[in-house]
Amino acid sequence: MRKKTSSILWLIFLLSLVSFFIALPKGFEKEIVFRGKVRKISFTRPDFNFNLGPFKIRKKLFLHKGLDLAGGVHLVFLAQMKELPEEGREVALASLRENIARRVNLFGVSESVVWVSKALNEHHLIVEIPGEIDPDQAVALLGQTAQLNFRLEAELPPEATMSATVYDLFSIETDLTGANLQKAEVRFDPNTSKPQVGLVFDDKGKELFGQLTENNVNKRMAIFLDNFLLSAPVVKEPIKDGQAVISGEFQLNQAKQMVSQLNAGALPVEIELIRQERVDPSLGADSINKGVKAGLIGVILVALFMIIFYRLLGFLAVLGLIIYTLLSLALYKLIPVTLTMSGVAGFLLSLGMAVDSNILIFERMKEEVRAGKPKLIAMELGFGRAWDSIRDANVCTLIICFVLFNPFNWSFLNTSGLIRGFAFTLGLGVILEMFTGIVVVRAIMRSFYKPKGEIKK
Repeated sequence: MRKKTSSILWLIFLLSLVSFFIALPKGFEKEIVFRGKVRKISFTRPDFNFNLGPFKIRKKLFLHKGLDLAGGVHLVFLAQMKELPEEGREVALASLRENIARRVNLFGVSESVVWVSKALNEHHLIVEIPGEIDPDQAVALLGQTAQLNFRLEAELPPEATMSATVYDLFSIETDLTGANLQKAEVRFDPNTSKPQVGLVFDDKGKELFGQLTENNVNKRMAIFLDNFLLSAPVVKEPIKDGQAVISGEFQLNQAKQMVSQLNAGALPVEIELIRQERVDPSLGADSINKGVKAGLIGVILVALFMIIFYRLLGFLAVLGLIIYTLLSLALYKLIPVTLTMSGVAGFLLSLGMAVDSNILIFERMKEEVRAGKPKLIAMELGFGRAWDSIRDANVCTLIICFVLFNPFNWSFLNTSGLIRGFAFTLGLGVILEMFTGIVVVRAIMRSFYKPKGEIKK
């Protein structure tokens, strides 16, 4: 038992250390006066780069903030509905909204707002994207459809080669187009680690691509995106698995944008941008600071209550609370979670609830001590017998979080991004609370809890 507890404790320590590294801000700089001299303290945390054989993970670690905390982009499009019959407009608008929402999600945000409004005889599509998004980049991604096609190299006479354009060199069109594309994804060259765009075709595209590569070995096949040449690789061998790679001197953000455009698909109706603007944080820095201060004061009061009422046990529970906070912040950056003020409220509420499990366990320990059990045995019985109550209470909370989050987008349930943010942070907090309350605090208590007297009754 002691050896197993020691291993768990070391695992918790390493997990906490990694979480602390991830939870740190990207950069920190502050000037302090020490012995009459001004000294500058600065810190820069590197991004998360992890290589394990062919698997490479590169992630910029920062907290994604919603419109109310960080501002963002507000776009208004006019949907060209005049050519559509009246009975088909509702379906077209619903499809337009879903398509645009899918494109917005390609920015990696989850608290975006996309809705349709009608003013007089005009239909407007309103899009709000939180974060430091370039408005022009957002407009380009949301409003255009990327057309992908493959062309073969033509045989030109020598005298025409010098003046030929890329469209002359690759003038033989094929039946393989973006319509046969199942998905596009960012990949990395295993030799150079440079970003590439991987293409996966559907069954028909797999067959067409296999025939093209089989019939054109040692010839060049050009890949055009919106009539712009991306790449013209030489076909070295037949490719039958239906996968292709677009390589080039891509920056990572360029590769991501290309993937986004290819995955977006066509819009059911044309849209025209009529207004764009950047939005300042709706709550303001003062309101945000006051909300954070209120949360910190609440957490400090909870910690003081635990230490005063439960003494050493309370101190160990607060230690588990600190580990819980580090794990939460790390997961917010890794998932990532887009935080709005409602999401912050869910996080702060989960912080207060994080000690619930420990209180149930400690009170159960008191009962076992009153029944004449030695304290160490009472500790083990307290964890074991309090588990049923902890599990049932937290499962009920998770059910409510599931209904509020509405992961399947059921129309009869909530679809508000603000409420979903609250539900997600609270649900994640409940899961982490069970882990820290049962696993983390138990391992710490087994290692450091050496009772000398009775637990306070």
